[in-house]
Amino acid sequence: MQKIEISEILKQKVPELKLSCIACTVEVEANNAELWQQIEKKIGELHQSLKIEEISQLPAIAASRKAYKTCGKDPARYRLSAEALLRRAVNRNEIYQVNNVVDALNLVSVTSGFSIGGYDADKIQGQVKFGIGEKDEPYTGIGRGELNIEYMPVFRDDQGAFGTPTSDSVRTSVSEETRRFLMIIIDYGAQELLEGATQMAVDLLTRFAGATDFELKTISAN
Repeated sequence: MQKIEISEILKQKVPELKLSCIACTVEVEANNAELWQQIEKKIGELHQSLKIEEISQLPAIAASRKAYKTCGKDPARYRLSAEALLRRAVNRNEIYQVNNVVDALNLVSVTSGFSIGGYDADKIQGQVKFGIGEKDEPYTGIGRGELNIEYMPVFRDDQGAFGTPTSDSVRTSVSEETRRFLMIIIDYGAQELLEGATQMAVDLLTRFAGATDFELKTISAN
């Protein structure tokens, strides 16, 4: 696994921050019918049981929104990926289907409320640092185009920004050619949920993406 650390400024602003990092070798395929059945079941449950106004009050979502505000970013304008997924599930009773690896990640996200980064590890250059976005810092988000990441928590490697809790980047996106996968579950202060989300991710990736050669690491701000 790449060396991953949290910047000092982000540690100071969000001292409760923890990253659960999962690296593994995967077999990417366009879809997995059994996994998608599980996702559809979960989305149906959320659609029936959760109201839009309750999403922001979920522990992991509430902690994430607070962290965005602390860093200087408006979480209502730049929604966290987990919140966006949950809103789509509740409003439309659906989420996007991408591939078996990203779909597994999204199932963990809507179940736990954590925003989760998913990257082709071989496209990451050098060590990774989780910091705060700067003015006019270039970033192209998946399905978002150019994204203003100023004041947003952001992962960087030697080539620059490649991941945010709002949108992962095109540069390190997962494709059918991806072999080594890096998942980072971002916990801003709902630690009681992190271990369960990590285990769920490992189980889903093993079962539905043939994942092997796992490396697990938890990184804390304090």
